[in-house]
Amino acid sequence: MNDFEREKYSRQILLFGEEGQEKLKNAKVLVVGAGGLGSPISTYLAIAGVGKIILADFDSVDLSNLNRQFLHHEKDIGRAKVESAKEKLLSMNPGIEVETIGEMLSESNIESLIPECDIIVDALDNLETRHLLNRLAVKRRIPFIHGAVTGYDGQVTTIIPGKTPCFYCIFPRISRKEVFPILGATPGVIGSIQANEVIKFLTGNGKLLEGRLLFWSGLSGTFSEISLSKLNNCPVCGFLNEVNENK
Repeated sequence: MNDFEREKYSRQILLFGEEGQEKLKNAKVLVVGAGGLGSPISTYLAIAGVGKIILADFDSVDLSNLNRQFLHHEKDIGRAKVESAKEKLLSMNPGIEVETIGEMLSESNIESLIPECDIIVDALDNLETRHLLNRLAVKRRIPFIHGAVTGYDGQVTTIIPGKTPCFYCIFPRISRKEVFPILGATPGVIGSIQANEVIKFLTGNGKLLEGRLLFWSGLSGTFSEISLSKLNNCPVCGFLNEVNENK
């Protein structure tokens, strides 16, 4: 780490030291979704000094995105979200690398499109793709930070394959994508928590939201949480439970 970086990140180095900052610098984080959740997640990871952010999103900027997706501006309407987001992130921190994936993820291409990374962050708005990412995370044994929002409310959990319930254990059903109401501040709250979970994991500090689903109610201004349990004979992560039992 050079003197410029020591000064730039000095306030967070007070929290986890230069060793923690080096861990962020050497990390590769995949953020799937460059919209409402992806904006705060990738922004806070970028300005924290995460060395490589991989952004995946196949969509383009729409006028209705602008009440919450602050990485995109009116001049970006019609532009690929990953390119618009990359431009803003690099303007905030030229010292990081941003890689983009502009294709829709599917069962047939997810293995080839998603490179090796240290952690996967869910910034999506549909369950089908979340289940695809969950299966990939379990297969590669990569932590998976789930976040979701609607209206004034949101939720977050941190999934550690082989240790916690996987996404299928928690949400075994797949529903169709629909247009839902959303206040811009809601993904700001949830995305910030997700970014915080990533930084805690990478630096080895704090207690992660492992086996816990955290809820935010914007109208009441309160947080609550529930404990999560693994699904018996889960078709996605059940084999990891068997491996652990046989150790």
